[in-house]
Amino acid sequence: MASSDKSPEPTPPYGGEQPPGKPMTMKQHVLDKGAAMMQSLKPIKKMSQHVCTFALYSHDMPRQIETHHYVSRLNQDFLQCAVYDSDDSTARLIGVEYIVSDKIFEALPLEEQKLWHSHAYEVKSGLWVNPRVPEMIGRPELDNMAKTYGKFWCTWQVDRGDRLPLGAPALMMSPQAVNLGMVRPDLVQKRDDKYNISTDALKQSRVEIDEPEWISPQADYWKQHAKGFAVDIQSSEMKKRAPFP
Repeated sequence: MASSDKSPEPTPPYGGEQPPGKPMTMKQHVLDKGAAMMQSLKPIKKMSQHVCTFALYSHDMPRQIETHHYVSRLNQDFLQCAVYDSDDSTARLIGVEYIVSDKIFEALPLEEQKLWHSHAYEVKSGLWVNPRVPEMIGRPELDNMAKTYGKFWCTWQVDRGDRLPLGAPALMMSPQAVNLGMVRPDLVQKRDDKYNISTDALKQSRVEIDEPEWISPQADYWKQHAKGFAVDIQSSEMKKRAPFP
C-alpha cells in the first residue's frame, strides 16, 4: 500500500510542473468570479500572514523544500497554515501546518509531541521570513513564533516530481542547527535572491530575540533519537455498526 517513504509507481506521465488538465475556459473564469462575489470566503479572508521558510522530510531529511505558509490565527495560542510551494498565482497547495504555543504543546500527550517541531532556531537563524514586511513591523510576531511548535503534514511531494498529490502524507520537520537539520546554502540563496534579502543579516538582527527557557526533547524527535516517522497506508476492516442507534 502507499507510503510517505516510497514514490508511487507509476507516476502519471504528464509534462510540466502544473497538474494535468485543460486550461480554464472564459466561462469558468466568469463562474468563479461570480461565486467569489456572492460568497463570504471567511476562512480565506482570515489569512493575515505570508511566511517563507524551509522544511525537511522526517523520514528523509536530506530532502529539503522551500515553503510558503499562509497563516490565520484562531486565537493567541493557535494558528493554522495553508502551505504552498510558491507565492505565485499558480502555486500548488502542498500541505497544512498547525502552530501552537508552548503552553498548549506541553499539555499534549508525549506520543503526540513526537510529531511536532520547534521554531526557535528557524526564527533566530533568519530562515523564517515574512516577505516584504519590514523587520521592525514583524518583530513582535517573531518574538511570539520563537516560542511555538508546529506540526506540518505534506500532502503533495512536488520536489520528487509528483504532478498530482500522490500516496500517503509525509511528516515534515523544521530546520535545526545540527547535522541533518541544516538547510542547503543554495536553497537559502535562491530564496534570498528572490526577495532581495540576506538571511545572514536577518540572523544578526535577531540575536536579541528571546529563546524559550526550555525546548521539549519530545519535539524535534530525530535530534535525540536519530529516527524519523513515515506513514504507511494499510487496508482495514470497515466499522459496520454506528456508535449510536
